Amino acid sequence: MKKLLLILSIIAITACSQQDPKEQIKHLNGYWQIEKVEIEKDSVMEYSLSPFIDYIEINDSIGFRKKLKPKIDGGFIKASNDAEKITARIEDNTLILYYSTPFDEWKEEVLEADEEELVVKNRDNKKYYYQRYKPLLSQDEEETQE
Repeated sequence: MKKLLLILSIIAITACSQQDPKEQIKHLNGYWQIEKVEIEKDSVMEYSLSPFIDYIEINDSIGFRKKLKPKIDGGFIKASNDAEKITARIEDNTLILYYSTPFDEWKEEVLEADEEELVVKNRDNKKYYYQRYKPLLSQDEEETQE
């Protein structure tokens, strides 16, 4: 009986911890800053401050991702005129992002997406951890410095 309760508890916890892909897609839009890349379980590249951020915009499952360079005043400079086309699809209760450029096509599995964090896994099984971008100076800090 104890084993059955333990198994049911594990199943319930696992089922509750998986995010709903329809909810995940709602959190993708916006500015994201790379935090780290997990190349293998014991090999992680940390990014303390990246000069570029990703801007993602998806409407009705179609959108794009662009690289931007943040400015000190809170604005942005386009890193290039290129944008990666994104198509978001839910497959087997998992959110998959399909990317395409004139040069390549690939997909990433969304492992986690909420207001503050985005985690995706690419075709090489590398996990990319992003955090919601926050400008170095907030609007309040800029006003107090003037």
